[in-house]
Amino acid sequence: MCAMTPEPRHEVGWKAVLSPEEIRRALSRVAHEILERTHGGEGVVLLGIPTRGVPLARRLGARIGAFEGAAVPVGSLDITLHRDDLRLRPARALGRTVVPPEGVDGKTVVLVDDVLFSGRTIRAALDALNDLGRPRAVQLAVLVDRGHRELPIRADYVGKNLPTAHREVVRVLLEETDGEDSVLLGRGPEAERPRPRAPEAQEAQERGAQ
Repeated sequence: MCAMTPEPRHEVGWKAVLSPEEIRRALSRVAHEILERTHGGEGVVLLGIPTRGVPLARRLGARIGAFEGAAVPVGSLDITLHRDDLRLRPARALGRTVVPPEGVDGKTVVLVDDVLFSGRTIRAALDALNDLGRPRAVQLAVLVDRGHRELPIRADYVGKNLPTAHREVVRVLLEETDGEDSVLLGRGPEAERPRPRAPEAQEAQERGAQ
């Protein structure tokens, strides 16, 4: 009798809605869509929004490079000083903004984030991007769109549209930051927060409330 490999276990109150393989397929599809809409990735710059948007941008860049045979510039865009809740939350550590040598002027900049919720994070990202230059166009790629927008912002590329209740929490775990790939849905505030496996991820904030 063959032993079955157990699936990863998470704390009570959380349901896995995307597996590692589903995340891989979603990112591959998004990479193809970016290539189709930008004529083979011409003039594209990927900027990930910390924390998890950065490794997602790197994965998309690697896939686009593999599909097209040419490297795509990848960087990061810190939005801390442009958030509209700075007065309401404790002081935050500044993240890193890394602009590729090609810059953003005249480029098609694709902002990359893990979860699209209210749209306020993306509004802050647009303000931060405005400080860096004048792109030809700005697009948005997200792994999960959970709805409940508070601003008129829409993603151009979506890995998964995930209908949620407003009080639910979407948690994205990535190998680079959490030691595993998974997207979890918490059924309300009574759900215990899933503990990332990687030590460096213990201070990462839940993105379901952004």
